[in-house]
Amino acid sequence: MATFTIQSSGKTSRILVGESVSRFTGLVPPHAVIITDQTVNDLYGHHWKNYRTIITGQGEKNKTMATVEEVFRQLIDLGIDRSGFILGVGGGIVCDTAGFVASTYMRGIGFGFMPTTLLAQVDASIGGKNGVNFEGYKNMIGTFNQPDFILSDPEVLKSLPPEECSNGFAEIVKHALIADEEMFSYIQEHIEEMLSLNSQVINHLIKRSVEIKTSIVNRDEREKGERRKLNFGHTFGHAIEKVTGISHGKAVSLGSVIAAAFSLNRGYLKNNDFDRIKDVLEKLRLPIQGTFDRSEILNALLRDKKREQESIHFVLLKNIGCGIVDQISLEEINKINI
Repeated sequence: MATFTIQSSGKTSRILVGESVSRFTGLVPPHAVIITDQTVNDLYGHHWKNYRTIITGQGEKNKTMATVEEVFRQLIDLGIDRSGFILGVGGGIVCDTAGFVASTYMRGIGFGFMPTTLLAQVDASIGGKNGVNFEGYKNMIGTFNQPDFILSDPEVLKSLPPEECSNGFAEIVKHALIADEEMFSYIQEHIEEMLSLNSQVINHLIKRSVEIKTSIVNRDEREKGERRKLNFGHTFGHAIEKVTGISHGKAVSLGSVIAAAFSLNRGYLKNNDFDRIKDVLEKLRLPIQGTFDRSEILNALLRDKKREQESIHFVLLKNIGCGIVDQISLEEINKINI
């Protein structure tokens, strides 16, 4: 097992990679409440059969204030007070919702996560961002608040369908592109092992992704500077996800190609590296081109949280392994070929 930490306002958040889900009982109080979805509860609910459990809906359509309000009602019915503790078990949607609920219920109670998807283990559950969608716009309402712990058991990934694993691969590639060229080369050399969920390869990539993200968050928790690099592929990705309804990983893959193309046009990225990026994404069964309504995509961008007046903090690549943040005008973004 590997342990990583995030320091925040006198609080230490621990990320335990390689720990078994069966060992969560040593991390939570006996009166903890589990928040999860039906699929995860059916698979792993026997581990928390002695704990009170709240089941939420599945999919982005349920990551809303309406869901939060329903969870609040159930917590009140259960008599949960300020000594309460919430454990979110599931993918990014469950973790986001559980974290937001815990951060706002009675002005904040303790919480932790057990992410059960690759996307959540390498990205969504890490960093203290807890939010829900509003009128179709991702994470428009939320908080910065670190969980007490995150327990990531790679063994649970074996129950995932291939498409769900691809969502996580998109974020793993993102971490390599913005911070570690050697990691990107490792990905290139281990495509087949990744697709077959080879334990040694997947564990290595989870640990390296967590190491990269925790290092960045520790330097910039509130996303004032360097943490913005973690949004590589997400500026257009979120807009594409909203307009088309495709999965987050597929949208981030398309957004990454657009951002890489922009980097190429600016003279930062070499043609060979641009081709390497597309090749890796495609071999990981992620899309590298799509058909969209351009006007709808650009309209969604206008409501991006990264927008400041007439510009957006846009993440580009100086080269593979080196992400940079540029302030790009909406006028220039409007000229990007998508």
